[in-house]
Amino acid sequence: MQRFKSILAVVTEDSLHEVALARALHLAKVNDAALTLVDVIDAAPGELGRLLAALPGRRGPEIEEDVVAYHRDRLTAMADTARAQGIAVSEVVLQGTPFVEVIRMVLREGHDIVIKGGSDAGHGRGTMRGFDMHLLRKCPCPVWMLMGPGDGHFDTILATVDPAPTGDAARDGLDRLVMDLATSLAARDGATTHVVHAWHLQEEQALRNGRHTAAFADEVDRLLDRERDNAQARLQALLADYPQVAADDVHLIKGNPGAVIADHATAMAADLIVMGTVGRTGLAGLIMGNTAETILGQVRCSVIAVKPDGFISPITLDQTG
Repeated sequence: MQRFKSILAVVTEDSLHEVALARALHLAKVNDAALTLVDVIDAAPGELGRLLAALPGRRGPEIEEDVVAYHRDRLTAMADTARAQGIAVSEVVLQGTPFVEVIRMVLREGHDIVIKGGSDAGHGRGTMRGFDMHLLRKCPCPVWMLMGPGDGHFDTILATVDPAPTGDAARDGLDRLVMDLATSLAARDGATTHVVHAWHLQEEQALRNGRHTAAFADEVDRLLDRERDNAQARLQALLADYPQVAADDVHLIKGNPGAVIADHATAMAADLIVMGTVGRTGLAGLIMGNTAETILGQVRCSVIAVKPDGFISPITLDQTG
């Protein structure tokens, strides 16, 4: 069962911070974990003071101190709630580019998971904006993005996997991390774990309609059958270690993964998706697979995004942006 010992909850005022706090408190209690609460001022230390000092009669440094104190007081009130429940908690006000400072804190402190409410879109619902997407793309530990007031408890958890042929240890490890997280959270919440794998025959339409291949429809059908059977075999091999997932809750879906997984999540009213992201660490900025980007751009439920072993964040401790 996946266990967290060091939880970082980002509770900025423009996010669904109450939802994030509730889930962070629950996770800290059931795991006997330490909790760190973070608020972020979107300005480097001294920047607000310099800006406000330009106003007539204003004493910039003192006003900046007031701003920092306001954020610190917010965190103290939340931390008091955690301490009343017996949770070991600390509070930190960060200053600078928000996603950079949060990721740098993860790098410094080695947190196991980051929890954040989506950016507040009104009516108690969240949306994924720049800060959120940067965290999902670049944070080295799992990121749990909560999107609504009901996200303190889950009924239907959807694990998205992409089993690779034997020998791809990185892909296998990522799928197993997704499954470990999904099944352990389902056990704690009494939720149902559904597993989905989307498969397709590469360039099927081109093969069916090409000048040289259109006459060989039977051959294309056989290729399609083979691709489906291989996908089914890989999925069954992965799930052999997860007997708690019922056969009726396993979904092998034909189609482009980005489109069909998002549609499937909506149709089954999933309230949490656990998904892997594929790091391309050799190219700066290209650190999330196209499938993951597409799914995140379409779903409206909560998401836990995890990285493969060996993922290296483009954010480092010696940079500011």
